[in-house]
Amino acid sequence: MSNAQIVSHVPSAAVPLANRVWQRHTPIQKLLRFIVWFTIVLAVVQSVRHIEIIPEFLYDAPEQMQDMLGRMWPVDWEHYQSDVHAALVETLHIATLGTLLSIFLAIPFGLLVASNLTRNKGLNLFARVVLVASRSINSLVWALLFLAVFGPGAIAGTLAIAFRSIGFVGKMVGETIEQMPRGPIEALQAAGASKFSEIWYGYWPQLKPAFLSILLLRWDINVRESAVLGLVGAGGVGMALDTALNLFQWPRVATVLVSIFAIVVITEIVVTQIRKRVL
Repeated sequence: MSNAQIVSHVPSAAVPLANRVWQRHTPIQKLLRFIVWFTIVLAVVQSVRHIEIIPEFLYDAPEQMQDMLGRMWPVDWEHYQSDVHAALVETLHIATLGTLLSIFLAIPFGLLVASNLTRNKGLNLFARVVLVASRSINSLVWALLFLAVFGPGAIAGTLAIAFRSIGFVGKMVGETIEQMPRGPIEALQAAGASKFSEIWYGYWPQLKPAFLSILLLRWDINVRESAVLGLVGAGGVGMALDTALNLFQWPRVATVLVSIFAIVVITEIVVTQIRKRVL
């Protein structure tokens, strides 16, 4: 009986079973549940009020969607080889290089944020702030920041992917280290091993499978994110999509969208197979 409560002012043993009143939640629990549900309903109502939904646009949306899909058909496959293919390959390069760069940037912060490895509260807090800041800024915002420094192109997109990935990779590495058993580490410490030997021979063998899984997962995510960075000029297939949209070339838009969908599906299959066969 986890949540069941017996409402009575006398010991339960003295109350006949037929006269006991069973309640699923206590009055405090009922009040808290009411507050939570009331807060959710209030948040939804306030959101709907401030979004300013125009009913006419909602009624017209199915017709507009049908018209747009009609303009996209048939798909302009001739456009793929001339423009989309090169942009799609560039997208994969941005995702791959950005993921690799994020490893070198994220591992130090992952080591610093792990409280069982770095026992300095100040360094733990500093690393945690950096990782949170990386995750809180969207990749498109990172791309806009680097566009102001390096100008349009794949460099801005690669750095945007890398800095966006630091928080994810570093957080997962830090949490994995904190959950490791202490036996091998304490054995190395008792033998007088240096800090580097402790990390290389104690932490890394336990971290390696999870780290490779994190790396593959992040690369899969980065392929999807890098596909839209071109909308702000950061290279990749998104630039081809943005050009087609600006010129109202809907068959070419369909070509780009189908290509993005295909590469996302392929990367998902590749990552799944690697995790099954290698990890």
